[in-house]
Amino acid sequence: QVQLVESGGGLVQAGGSLRLSCAASGRTFSRYDMGWYRQAPGKGREFVASIRWGGVSTTYADSVKGRFTVSRDNAKNTIYLQMNTLKHENAATYYCLAGNIDTREDHWGQGTQVTVTS
Repeated sequence: QVQLVESGGGLVQAGGSLRLSCAASGRTFSRYDMGWYRQAPGKGREFVASIRWGGVSTTYADSVKGRFTVSRDNAKNTIYLQMNTLKHENAATYYCLAGNIDTREDHWGQGTQVTVTS
């Protein structure tokens, strides 16, 4: 079973950038499709971006296309979310999701909070 720890959240001014990281335990990280989701107060959890196990195929929510970039380093068991030109509506708790491509099991991290200030 994989365990996920997100980091990199914090306070950032609108228009600024942050890079989130999600570090995974375990020896089979390359067998997981990975994704980022977020949840703002009072709202449901929504998809942000994903990256397939091979690191080539990525998908983004329309609202973040062109501003956010998801990447992974399988040697470091880590995925990243580079967030540029942040907007107030991007403020949320960001969660990392790992989906095992063999067992179809999903695992969530605890989240990291992003606050966008004026």
